[in-house]
Amino acid sequence: MITIPPFLRPGDTIGITCPAGFMTREKALTCIGTLETWGYRVREGRTLGGDSDNYFSGTDEQRLDDLHAMLADPGIDAILCGRGGYGLSRIIDRVDFSAFCQKPKWIIGFSDITVLHAHLFTNYKIATLHAPMAGAFNDGCADTPGVLSLKRVLAGEPMSYTCAPHPFNRTGYTRGILVGGNLSLLAHLVGSVSDIDTKGKILFLEDVGEYLYNIDRMLRQLKRSGKLDHLAGLVIGGFTETKDTMRPFGATVEDIIREVVKEYAYPVCYGFPVSHGIENVALKIGTEYTLTVAPGSTALTE
Repeated sequence: MITIPPFLRPGDTIGITCPAGFMTREKALTCIGTLETWGYRVREGRTLGGDSDNYFSGTDEQRLDDLHAMLADPGIDAILCGRGGYGLSRIIDRVDFSAFCQKPKWIIGFSDITVLHAHLFTNYKIATLHAPMAGAFNDGCADTPGVLSLKRVLAGEPMSYTCAPHPFNRTGYTRGILVGGNLSLLAHLVGSVSDIDTKGKILFLEDVGEYLYNIDRMLRQLKRSGKLDHLAGLVIGGFTETKDTMRPFGATVEDIIREVVKEYAYPVCYGFPVSHGIENVALKIGTEYTLTVAPGSTALTE
């Protein structure tokens, strides 16, 4: 049984914390203002624009303390991660979720936040939100479909998304619990206490800035560990800013994925709007969705 945190009401408070990479407060100002126009209060964590002179938003202890404060505070109704990057793997095993489990709240983010999503799903069966973070509101993007989908999800609207057909799509209809996120992090978590059981699940994947050979390697890590064997369905999002070696790998991301999953029969869709780019719709990890991959279109519906 999956626990669904309460959806938000006007006047509820969203806390912003940075449990991984550093983010200046200035880069979160548009987000803060937008959340307030949506009717929410905003509480800024100490790691937002925190005292740091390196990659992280604070020391491991500072980031852990800030996350603990957000998780345990009954006056905070949802937690928005300012940015991802890297860092949650360094603290996840020390996070105390006892107060959070007594009063679950939506945890929002993607990229490195995949660690938090996976850990909570695997160990506590609490749903979370894979969705745009604070930086996504900048540069006139507060009204993009991805950011607006977050607004609707937080208010409790059931969501349905479609995307155009792709020549590599494998048609079919399925229903299952949605899991997934950043490919690099999911491969990184294999064999850990945060590892996801994907059997019977709809798995979605995205990534950014990876070499093609490394995408191939990470997918084969998932395959060798059994993560791709018994899926209900597979949803491929954006693989943005991919890189190639001087001697070309010789395949596109779509070619690589099709080769890795060619022996399976479950439906597969490519080009779904979840990514490190502007196209990044809000998805509830741990809840049931229907995936319909038809010749003319793909739909992922609650």
